Amino acid sequence: MINTIYRLSAPRRFEIDFEDISFSDNCIVRPTHLSICNADQRYYQGTRDAKVLKQKLPMALIHEGVGEVVYDKSGTFKPKDKVVMIPNIPTADDEIIAENYRESSKFCASSTDGFMQELVEISPSRLVKLPDNINLNVAAFTEIVSVSVHAISRFDTIAHKRREAVGIWGDGNLAFITSLFFKKMYPDTKVYVFGINRDKLNDFSFVDETYLTTEIPSTLRVDHAFECVGAGGSPVAIEQIISYIRPEGTIAIMGVSEYPVPVNTRMILEKGLRMFGTSRSGREDFEKTVELYATHPEIVRFLTHIIGNVVEVNSFADMTKAFELDTRKAFGKTIMHWNL
Repeated sequence: MINTIYRLSAPRRFEIDFEDISFSDNCIVRPTHLSICNADQRYYQGTRDAKVLKQKLPMALIHEGVGEVVYDKSGTFKPKDKVVMIPNIPTADDEIIAENYRESSKFCASSTDGFMQELVEISPSRLVKLPDNINLNVAAFTEIVSVSVHAISRFDTIAHKRREAVGIWGDGNLAFITSLFFKKMYPDTKVYVFGINRDKLNDFSFVDETYLTTEIPSTLRVDHAFECVGAGGSPVAIEQIISYIRPEGTIAIMGVSEYPVPVNTRMILEKGLRMFGTSRSGREDFEKTVELYATHPEIVRFLTHIIGNVVEVNSFADMTKAFELDTRKAFGKTIMHWNL
């Protein structure tokens, strides 16, 4: 069977390609809802290093998406089942290193084609069935949600047990998702969010307090913190966290920066702080995320607030429209209804 793949061949230019699908032990899934991530935009806009672009393009973008099962020889799923696709593809077992940190693992829209395809051939182990009647626009960005769930799960194993107050630096999508899920998973912990845009912070109605980073009370302290800023804002955010965190606190670094970030090691040593990085996620994180969707339906309602654009994609022009609209948004996720 011939499959159609839509690859980015150069910044802001898509091309069409055709490949055979073998009806092997893998599932065949028809993508229906795809979500554009900042990583996709770095390829689309050409802001990645030129050597990286030369190495990886042409490549199909998108690693956040859901679809409908067309075929599953294993019998794990039925035709028409709605599933979320896991972009992390482990190729070797490891008793110590999680699948999302193994150097041998592949990742859709990074080291292999992403989900901008007519059909996706994928292992049943890389699919998780979605609850009935879930909002598929929200489900489309389950991958980034699972990254937050993964970070919180790692935090639980690393951080000490005094968790009276936790600070989350950032006012974008990642901070919104992380603070929402942290508050649901740890309802007795006070959650403070620190950002630079008051209008964005007003959307964090489920946390205990929000603060502009220029107006943090000098007496405020947190036991632990999550950095969800990334890019050029990382240095200031990390410096503030180190200033306002209590001794022996834990700092989760989640924001992505293309350049090295200076860190105040003197104060890290003086306070005995722990700092850990977190990236991507694995099957367990997706399963836990979908379980939280089902047990806390209010989470899905809150997540609808970060849907920015919804674009019906029926052509190349519509793909470009979706990515261009996404470049102009200040906040929120752009969802493509994938009709190709």
